[in-house]
Amino acid sequence: MTITEMFQTKRCVFSIECFPPKQTTQMDKMKTTLTAMQKLNPDFISVTFGAGGSAGGVSTVDVADFIQNELHIPALAHLICMGNDEASAAAVLNRLDAIGVRDVLALRGDRTPARPESPDFAHASDLTHFIKYKKPHFSVHGACYPEGHPESETLRKDVENLCIKQRAGAEHLLTQLFFDNTCFYRFLNLARRAGVTLPISAGVMPIVKRNQIERTVALSSASLPSEFTRMISRWQDDPAALYDAGIDYAVRQLRDLIEGGADGVHLYAMNDAAVAEKIYDGIKDLL
Repeated sequence: MTITEMFQTKRCVFSIECFPPKQTTQMDKMKTTLTAMQKLNPDFISVTFGAGGSAGGVSTVDVADFIQNELHIPALAHLICMGNDEASAAAVLNRLDAIGVRDVLALRGDRTPARPESPDFAHASDLTHFIKYKKPHFSVHGACYPEGHPESETLRKDVENLCIKQRAGAEHLLTQLFFDNTCFYRFLNLARRAGVTLPISAGVMPIVKRNQIERTVALSSASLPSEFTRMISRWQDDPAALYDAGIDYAVRQLRDLIEGGADGVHLYAMNDAAVAEKIYDGIKDLL
């Protein structure tokens, strides 16, 4: 069953995101982590973009290969516009095709000094169209932002861009992380009214460590509901209590999303199998 078909048959699709190790020597640890996550019965696992090779670290293709062909879990490989042109993107697609991974999440990618602007793909919809042209048998997935892309003028304008992705051939949308479910439900209503019919997975990241507050929360454009900020203020200097509180918050957030009818829930697990297991234990009765 393809990932797209899962959304047609399952009440709620459960998925997990991982990222490739920055060093090839960490691949064995990565395999151990993914093998532990296999026990949580994810419908698919997505792998963020990593070029590997001369760029250093392990490539997305290598991790996706292990997930799909060793663990027998469908893999969703990320591919970004930034730093890629048609030739390099086609090369990645050919490698994925060769190992049987034919689900790709098309993203623009963050602007960084190490990644030049793509000469061929100004937007993720351009990359989506290219993938469907080069590999018509692939399923292309897209990203969405419940509170609007940071560079978008308005949320309504951002939703209009999702219609462009849909027309370009995207089959499923996956949200960036958010902490306030009200924002997701408002976004979902806007998207449906605008004509977006694709299934949408809601992305949630458990905040269980203080450094996540500084790295993830501070850099994220996601709004922070009062319940979340109270949790952080109360427990940020108590690592054990913050860990438990972060797990509890994410579980309650996910349970509300599943009970509220989300097409899928996507766990940004940060390569932490123990956190993923605790979250899964708190929601598995609803899946």
